[in-house]
Amino acid sequence: MARTNFDELLDAGVHFGHLKRKWNPNMAPYIFMERNGIHIIDLYKTAAKIEESASALKQIAKSGKRILFVATKKQAKEIVANHVKRVNMPYVTERWPGGMLTNFATIRKAVRKMTSIDKMINTDTYKNLSKRERLQITRERSKLEKNLGSISDLNRLPSAIFVVDINKERIAVSEAKKLNIPTFAIVDTNSNPNLVDFPIPANDDASKAISLITNIMVNAIEEGLVERKLERDKRVIEEEKEKKKEKERIIKIQTESKTSEKPESDEKAPETKQEKIKDEVKEDSTKREGKRPRKIISKKDTVKKI
Repeated sequence: MARTNFDELLDAGVHFGHLKRKWNPNMAPYIFMERNGIHIIDLYKTAAKIEESASALKQIAKSGKRILFVATKKQAKEIVANHVKRVNMPYVTERWPGGMLTNFATIRKAVRKMTSIDKMINTDTYKNLSKRERLQITRERSKLEKNLGSISDLNRLPSAIFVVDINKERIAVSEAKKLNIPTFAIVDTNSNPNLVDFPIPANDDASKAISLITNIMVNAIEEGLVERKLERDKRVIEEEKEKKKEKERIIKIQTESKTSEKPESDEKAPETKQEKIKDEVKEDSTKREGKRPRKIISKKDTVKKI
């Protein structure tokens, strides 16, 4: 099933490019025609690129990796932030902090500083500070929150970045290229699609077009996360079944070993006293078989002799 169709893209105004005099020659394969001095983007190629990018983002999310969204344009800030919050991915909608990717350790220090301020606010030392010092700390905290609050959960470099307008976010694209991080971007007719790995030819100025494409990408990420969760649950269930089978096998082996190792005394029934006496008498008789039997003298014989 296709993630979008020609009519949706047309209604969102994805096909409108920039003026002909502002075009980038590298965008020629994605331009359908020129009308009233404005280039028109080929929406069939846009739909194909959206499908390709969405599938790649889904696989990245399915593998448990993080994707950073970058959109500092005025018309794209709130749209991107609202969509990305659904999947709990990091995003930058304010000023791009220079060296965020290439100097990631320094950015992490600033984020740690923000968390240390949060801890200090709850202690007695903050209450003992003067009003001026407390005001300075709160201002610094709000500034850090504004610029870095959305990436506070990003503990390592992202596995991919999604950019709206690569001309405006050229620093982010160049940093990602240096670190070999895959880049996904909405590319207009005045941009160079060769700078990114997965270009999506579309109008990067219309809020409807940005919202539509961003929503498709976020939905793909959501699908990947859901599949990851299902696979993890399935693996846990299979592991539990294997443990149960192993436990049953061990119990079976133990019961078999107990039955085979029973002592002989248990197999034979205990002898009674009468049987013991009979056995002793038999033994005595067998011993005396080879000897001459003694003559038994009665009382009458003894009297005659006398």
